Amino acid sequence: MLADLLNAISGGPWLLVAVFVLVLLDSVLVVVPGEIAVTAAGALAASTGDPPVAAVVGVAAAAAFCGDALCYAVGRRIGLRRWRWMRHPRVQRAFTWAGARLQRGTATVVFTARFIPFARLAVNLTAGATRVSAARFLTVAAVAATTWAAYQSIIGAAIGALLPDAPLLAVVLSVVAALALGVVIDLITAAVARRRERVTPPRDRPADDRTTCPRPGTRPGRTDPRR
Repeated sequence: MLADLLNAISGGPWLLVAVFVLVLLDSVLVVVPGEIAVTAAGALAASTGDPPVAAVVGVAAAAAFCGDALCYAVGRRIGLRRWRWMRHPRVQRAFTWAGARLQRGTATVVFTARFIPFARLAVNLTAGATRVSAARFLTVAAVAATTWAAYQSIIGAAIGALLPDAPLLAVVLSVVAALALGVVIDLITAAVARRRERVTPPRDRPADDRTTCPRPGTRPGRTDPRR
């Protein structure tokens, strides 16, 4: 019965609608399982043939891009201290980290952060608050969203292709694979962060009402002439 239900869902528009909504929410609420939704949809698409895997990639990429652009717009509009959760010390440290990385290389950090749930939220908000060029940010975000969507979908599609007659099992295994990859990415990220903390002394600079770091492209101690 569950297999029949999955076939019915994949044959209608609701699967793609669900993927779009979950991925969009995942961009602003890290607890929403956007990666799992895309991977499961990819497995179901490959196992049943409907919808096409390319459609899953396209919808997931569009939703990811819209979510990242929304976070950038929020950061640009209200800064990094407007809401109570933003002022939490741990969150402020994440914003400071994101600001420092954006100064070193905007494209690299925006692209990489798309694959790390909390990092992408911090980076996207900080990019807006520090006035990273909108054209530059959106260009990189579009490439990152497409790459991320293809990556997540292909993981599920590979499992679905191996189990064409068992869509339910394919979805379950794809979810397990997505969770496992998420754990691996978190472990690698934590290890890299600890190594950087040992090498680079922490900078305890408080954030002002708008940003936690100078605008990318300006030197510390100088005032941005456009402000």
